[in-house]
Amino acid sequence: MLQAEAAVAGSGRAPSPLWTFGILRSELTTTLRRWRTLALLGVLAAVPVLIGIAVRIETNDGSSPGQGGGEGGPAFLSQVTNNGLFLVFAALAVTLPVFLPMAVGVVAGDSVAGEASAGTLRYLLVAPAGRTRLLLTKYASVLVFCLVATLVVALSALAVGALLFPVGEVTTISGTRIGFGEGLLRAGLIAVVVAASLTGFAAVGLFVSTLTGSGIAAMAATVGLLITVQIVDGIPQLSALHPYLFPHYWMSYADLLRAPVYWDEVVKNLGLQGLYAVVFGSAAWARFTAKDITA
Repeated sequence: MLQAEAAVAGSGRAPSPLWTFGILRSELTTTLRRWRTLALLGVLAAVPVLIGIAVRIETNDGSSPGQGGGEGGPAFLSQVTNNGLFLVFAALAVTLPVFLPMAVGVVAGDSVAGEASAGTLRYLLVAPAGRTRLLLTKYASVLVFCLVATLVVALSALAVGALLFPVGEVTTISGTRIGFGEGLLRAGLIAVVVAASLTGFAAVGLFVSTLTGSGIAAMAATVGLLITVQIVDGIPQLSALHPYLFPHYWMSYADLLRAPVYWDEVVKNLGLQGLYAVVFGSAAWARFTAKDITA
């Protein structure tokens, strides 16, 4: 790949779309084959398994899971025993506040800083206009990871739910019933929305990654920022700030389980993520294109 980049640079020609796609494919392969990435995906896949086993054990003891929970999170647990498909929604509700964004924070934080600390970053910038292209490729690979991580949780939950519990018609939050096929479509849509909910934080992590040459420092700072924002979002006295914080509307995906679907909060969430992606993506570009690359 590096030889191909050097050849393009030496020819003076603009890189072709196929060349750009080749960089993205190489970046995705490298990211998804790392042991750290595989470990993160393994942990995410294990969460629905643990939830399903816990609910199954609790049900066998004669108690009802998720008692006292509210909508959008623990309340889904009370439906798992009646329909295993609800394990998908419950698992996403459990992983979205912490596990999924932490995994994204690790990958995003390491995207640029990890190359710098390994001494390979300057070799990736051989091609003309390489910085912008490379940064876009890094962000695209993080976005793909967001989708892959979300699908790992959803598919693991679907398999465990179908194995441990009955599946069939889905009772929506509104109290109406929809077919299992439509329920699967809703689950797929929810998984896509959850993945899209992480795009703003991914841009934040990419920006942080351009600020330092240490991958570990960038990952720690990104995850620390996530925890800080989550704490701020939970303080009632700071409610005026809540609508502008990237995790505030994360749980709005529950509205996709209503009939009819409530789109207001979902649209606000996606709009907010787009705003974060533009602002912090632009900040990452401004920092990266002006950065003195020595490693």
